Amino acid sequence: MIRLNLLPHRELKRKARQQQFAVLAGITFFLGLLTVGMVHIMITGQIEYQESRNDYMKNQIAILDKQIDEIKQIRAQTQALLARKKVVETLQDNRSDVVHLLDQLVRLLPDGVYLRSIKQTNQTINLTGYAQSNARVSTLMRKLESSPWLGLPSLVEIKASTVNNARLNAFSLNVTLVRSPQSAADGNSTQDIAKL
Repeated sequence: MIRLNLLPHRELKRKARQQQFAVLAGITFFLGLLTVGMVHIMITGQIEYQESRNDYMKNQIAILDKQIDEIKQIRAQTQALLARKKVVETLQDNRSDVVHLLDQLVRLLPDGVYLRSIKQTNQTINLTGYAQSNARVSTLMRKLESSPWLGLPSLVEIKASTVNNARLNAFSLNVTLVRSPQSAADGNSTQDIAKL
């Protein structure tokens, strides 16, 4: 006997396929949401991690900026101290120059020449005074030129004048203060010791 299935099997299969499709679509949608959520959580975590690293870098940069400012201040202080040290060394080297200058002037001043003022600007010394004659001023200039401490005398002005009813020649001359070779050697040895 032949059995015939009169039930709507195609509709049942279609319903089964639709149910299977709905379940698979639901599972796929759930997996898609889960994947999107996981990716979102990972990206958010990486963003937070990167932001924390950026904050750390900003803090470290601020600390380094402060240290750089301190280093700049220390360098400025060092430069100021070195400048002061240089001034002190210069004063130390030149402190005997005044003594030598006055000693040389006393030794080199010929009779009949009187100094009224001595003015020093850097290494140039301006001598003003009175002389009994032009020849005595010339003698003074020759003696100044032969001095180991003084050199390059140049006459600025000489003119006749009357002082205490005496006829004298008022003069003004410039002379350069030079250091003697022995003094220069002493100064270099002092600077070399200071460098060590």
